[in-house]
Amino acid sequence: MKTVFLHGLGQTARDWQAVISGTTLPDADCPELFSLSKGNISYSGILAGLEKRYRNEKEPFRICGLSLGALLALDYAIRHGSQISSLVLIGVQYKVPTLLIDFQNLLFRCMPKKSFADMGMAKQDVISLSRSMRSLDFSRGLHKIKCPVTLLCGEKDHANLKASRQLEKLLPQAKLHIIPGAGHELNQCAPDAIAAVLAEE
Repeated sequence: MKTVFLHGLGQTARDWQAVISGTTLPDADCPELFSLSKGNISYSGILAGLEKRYRNEKEPFRICGLSLGALLALDYAIRHGSQISSLVLIGVQYKVPTLLIDFQNLLFRCMPKKSFADMGMAKQDVISLSRSMRSLDFSRGLHKIKCPVTLLCGEKDHANLKASRQLEKLLPQAKLHIIPGAGHELNQCAPDAIAAVLAEE
């Protein structure tokens, strides 16, 4: 079974290396999300790129996504549920908090351009992508997700802990695991916890 890893904003596909090396997955795919969007980088452009990339998959696959990647995983499962065998959602929101996005964009605007080099994106592209996520709300589509769902959230990830607990209640098949002492980017600070969950599925 294929496992697709979707990274967060401010990350690249390389950020999944520690997770993948801790597993024995026969088929793992880690797309560089920002290269999937044609023209200006936007949430809808990345989603369209994912749809094109996996359009011809013949067997259901699992998606493991963090933050932005978890949003994309949720959205993909709502739109293409028959393709998805299970979801592992890390630091997820199902309704993007506008204030959080606006605050994040304020921080981005204050950061020097060289800070964005490791993301493979220009500063303005990051701000534009963040802005394009401002109105995302999957509340009405959650009932379409029928596959098993595992939710992971770091104990110190206060911005996403509440949403993870709410999503566990909204999805009867979901199970939440709170990782002690961990923050938001679990693929960096707690890769073994993710690898353990993937091994159990």
